[in-house]
Amino acid sequence: MSQIVNCAEYADGRRVGDVHLPDVSEVLGANRPSRFVWIGLHEPSEELLRQVQEEFRLHDLAVEDAHRAHQRPKLEEYGDAIFIVLRTAQRGPDQKIAFGETHLFVGPGYVVSVRHGASVPYVDVRQRCESAPHLLKKGPGFVLYALMDFVVDHYFPIVDELEEELEKLEEEIFGGNYRRETTETIYDLKRDLLGLKRAVSPLIDICNRLTRFDSMLIDADSRPYFRDVYDHVIRIHETVDSLRELLNGALEANLSLISVQQNEVTKKLASWAAILAFPTMVAGVYGMNFEFMPELKWVGGYPLVMGSMLVVCLTLYWRFKKSGWL
Repeated sequence: MSQIVNCAEYADGRRVGDVHLPDVSEVLGANRPSRFVWIGLHEPSEELLRQVQEEFRLHDLAVEDAHRAHQRPKLEEYGDAIFIVLRTAQRGPDQKIAFGETHLFVGPGYVVSVRHGASVPYVDVRQRCESAPHLLKKGPGFVLYALMDFVVDHYFPIVDELEEELEKLEEEIFGGNYRRETTETIYDLKRDLLGLKRAVSPLIDICNRLTRFDSMLIDADSRPYFRDVYDHVIRIHETVDSLRELLNGALEANLSLISVQQNEVTKKLASWAAILAFPTMVAGVYGMNFEFMPELKWVGGYPLVMGSMLVVCLTLYWRFKKSGWL
């Protein structure tokens, strides 16, 4: 797969045409405010990033972060440009959440997006922007919104699936199916939610800063769009916190019900042990083979002993049954 996914020039909200990377500096140097270049990169090499840095005049520290990846979501300002790191998320066939990163360089006349790891290609974002020229003509600020909105919207299906899994777990727990695997599943869900929280929480501050950002990159007409992203982030953040609390409750309930079940089993075993203790004791006494023992020569001795053991065992069984131990 090519490291350069797409590189195009836009003017007045419409695509002018593709741009070769070595020609980007000439396009940006033409000083045409209504035009900008949008380039998308996928896991670029260090050499390609250096070339992009020269053409777009990106800051060294931002380029270093984009090459290393493994960054937490953040927003940094470098002169008249901004650098944003977003965490992307996808659920694989094994139902585990894989996290990736998207690094965005936004400056006067350009947008550079760099994808690392698990993420959905931004072809749909580009097509959606190109289908709305009246919005795309707002410039790089609107492209930044579209990319952030796309990343955040992909959190919702994951959160919905986690909610469904939690509902199934609750039905399983309170349905009387206590298994060790249930506890392991709960811990897996807690780990996924913790990863989502780490990806979403910093976006609250990022969106707040963008709605108040005093820069030509984001004009007053574009700021309401970032408030919309902020609302989505808040919803996801609150849902994740709620799910974490419910999972803590589900874990405690599961452990408590397992403990109750074990106590019930212990009570039954203790009841049967007490019932069997009396005939075991009597049989042990009469099995010692002594010559002189009570009622040993008596004709009714055997029926009396057996009857006594039966009466005592039935009495104990009735008492344990009545008390709920059996």
